[in-house]
Amino acid sequence: MDLGLKGKVAIVTGGSKGIGYETACQLLKEGAKLAICGRGKEALDKAVQSIYADTGERVLGIQADVSKADDCIRLIEETIAHYGSLHILVNNAGTSSAHGFEDVTSEMWEEDINLKLFGAINCSREAVKHMKTGGGSIVNITAVIGKSPPASSLPTSATRAAGIALTKAMSRDLGKYSIRVNTVCIGLIRSSQIEEKKWKKTAGHLTWEEFSSDPKHDIPLGRIGETSEAAKVIAFLASDAASYVSGTSVNVDGGKGAVD
Repeated sequence: MDLGLKGKVAIVTGGSKGIGYETACQLLKEGAKLAICGRGKEALDKAVQSIYADTGERVLGIQADVSKADDCIRLIEETIAHYGSLHILVNNAGTSSAHGFEDVTSEMWEEDINLKLFGAINCSREAVKHMKTGGGSIVNITAVIGKSPPASSLPTSATRAAGIALTKAMSRDLGKYSIRVNTVCIGLIRSSQIEEKKWKKTAGHLTWEEFSSDPKHDIPLGRIGETSEAAKVIAFLASDAASYVSGTSVNVDGGKGAVD
């Protein structure tokens, strides 16, 4: 299927690793022009080089911390200056922070809200200025625990829930400009954090395939997802193939989520 991404300009925040990195590669393979951002210069430079090795395409790497409003503005401005336009924004930057309510400090709340919620707000607000005349697509990456939070999942579950609500509200307000806004709610997807903290630390005697398919994960599809599987869904929602899809949330969780 031709996703209609050829020549489109996209930004992926948190694009130096994990789902962001795979999404960048997927968009490039579909013909998009791309900018990625990350907080660490070394990781960002490595990602730019690796993406070229994987896809044969060059991307614009911009060091930026999206928890800072000024960095969000600069990210959009530098992308526009380089490519001349902007059609797609993937708000992917974020980390997992899961603790019991009494263990979350004010500083932890503020850090998580600034990164995951205000990062998406500030990047989107600036991007919309350049999408209003020709339309565009914004994809917010959230999590299934934002729909059905388990115990000891704060502050992430709360900020992800806010991101899901933000998506719906934005889609209602921005539809008049032909700007679509959707969210992909991530479940258990392979990442360096899962590999280090869940696999190697607690079940290092198992192969990844054995750990991934362990029934204790309670995933109907029987395994942990791969980053490429999430990236393909994100690329679809960002593309013209999803031209009549807006305001929706899509679970990428192997069927585990308790709420659609």
